[in-house]
Amino acid sequence: MTVVEQILYTEQPERWWALAQALGFVAPFPPTVEWGEFHADGVLAVHRSTPEQRADTVDIHLVVADLNDAAADLASFDVERTVMEGVGEMLVVRAASGISITVSEGAVEAGVGVIAVQPIWFQEDLSEPRAILEELGFRAGIASDRPGWVEMLGHGGSIGLHAGKPRISLSFEARGDLDALTSRLRDAGFEAAVVDEAFARTIRIPDLDGGEEIWINGVQEDLHGYHREG
Repeated sequence: MTVVEQILYTEQPERWWALAQALGFVAPFPPTVEWGEFHADGVLAVHRSTPEQRADTVDIHLVVADLNDAAADLASFDVERTVMEGVGEMLVVRAASGISITVSEGAVEAGVGVIAVQPIWFQEDLSEPRAILEELGFRAGIASDRPGWVEMLGHGGSIGLHAGKPRISLSFEARGDLDALTSRLRDAGFEAAVVDEAFARTIRIPDLDGGEEIWINGVQEDLHGYHREG
């Protein structure tokens, strides 16, 4: 059991709470300006920006059932075991590209709701992050026919692997009526618009911290140039 937690750093935490709720996430406890969690299919965590983590930065954190098992599965990779205040014991997994993700032990209800987190992990060599995620129980879903994209499905949320300059980018996947979701977002005060991409329809929202647009992708049905691996 591995659940994806997409951690967003922001100067606008209250606005992100409102956006999360309009998208369909549910807060299991009252958020604070420093930290809030919103659950659906995966977890969106809203963290106030820090000098080390500027606004619009995104981290990938994975929640597993057993940290010792995860450490054993990842033994062939660059992994450090550490303790973080407020979180406890965790693993830091470093890819050759310089991207790091973290792993901790916990229990999060998996696969709930019609909105899912899907952070995008960019780096040129996708075989390494794919291997890391497969060791943690992820399976490949839709992949591009030409190497450069594969979605990795967890038990809650997913991670998109995309060839490119190393970074982690924020995104979501929404099931159901995108037009109805767009209307709900507009009613909540967000400038949402639906765009037809080659792979699927997607909702675009101006970033609340002035960065890149927020993407909420519809479920991909057109597989022209793509195939299902799982």
